[in-house]
Amino acid sequence: MTSATRQPQNPASPALSASFGPNGGPVVRPRLIATDLDGTLLRDDKSVSPRTVAALAAAEKAGVEVFFVTGRPARWMDVVSDHVHGHGLAICGNGAAVVDLHGGPGAHRFVKVRELARENALDAVRRLRDAAPGTVYAVEQTYGFHQEPDYPQLHMEVPDELAPAEDLLAADGPGAAEPVLKILAYHPTLDPDAFLTLARVAIADRAGVTRSSPSALLEISGPEVSKASTLALCCAERGISHEEVVAFGDMPNDVEMLTWAGRSYAMGNAHPAVIAAASGQTVANNEDGVAVVIEQLLAEHY
Repeated sequence: MTSATRQPQNPASPALSASFGPNGGPVVRPRLIATDLDGTLLRDDKSVSPRTVAALAAAEKAGVEVFFVTGRPARWMDVVSDHVHGHGLAICGNGAAVVDLHGGPGAHRFVKVRELARENALDAVRRLRDAAPGTVYAVEQTYGFHQEPDYPQLHMEVPDELAPAEDLLAADGPGAAEPVLKILAYHPTLDPDAFLTLARVAIADRAGVTRSSPSALLEISGPEVSKASTLALCCAERGISHEEVVAFGDMPNDVEMLTWAGRSYAMGNAHPAVIAAASGQTVANNEDGVAVVIEQLLAEHY
């Protein structure tokens, strides 16, 4: 991985800043676009604009593969496959799973799973309970979703089971035969960034911790699992180097991916850490910032 903070480039225009290679020359021709969804590709109403649909289709027609790279679970991917006709693959759960969307809504297929070992998950839960009393948990699996009774109703569905996290993660717990993809940890009063820092110190190398929500909601995955590490595996399988990847994001769970990619863009609405990590900046998600850059890239290179 490269440094988590890049030196900002001079903007090419007030709305869109350019990205250059380490020697000041233009970045190589892109072969893969990796884009976050919420706050990035999707507008705030969770829609995909016609302009964005057209830009993604034009990229694929030019031979540029499109990957959706999100913290969402696989079952929340219909919002994309409905609107963009199943383009490419999705990296879900912040790198915990790779899902093929080509079957369309309701027919997603898991291509790769990078689970969080139950032993690590239990250790992370216990450490964070000690460090931040009042933390409550939910458990994401490949197909199941379970939560503690005091966990707030933050998500789109009713949980399959209500029980303490220690019971949910036990060897004989609900969905014991199913991989755990990530743990969600919520605190009702802590500042979101302070909670993230505290959790990373408390959990240490037992798991990876990040956040993508504006609230104090953390996402806990396997120790080596991130959007960047799973994207790197997928690119290696395709013979694509990181210099040939263009990435987009808006929240701390995108930072590693943006520093890894050869060219990366923070959205106009991005978290400050994301702006520092990216090599360029585009306009906000509600202004079709991803489409703006894709159109420019295709005009430059294809």
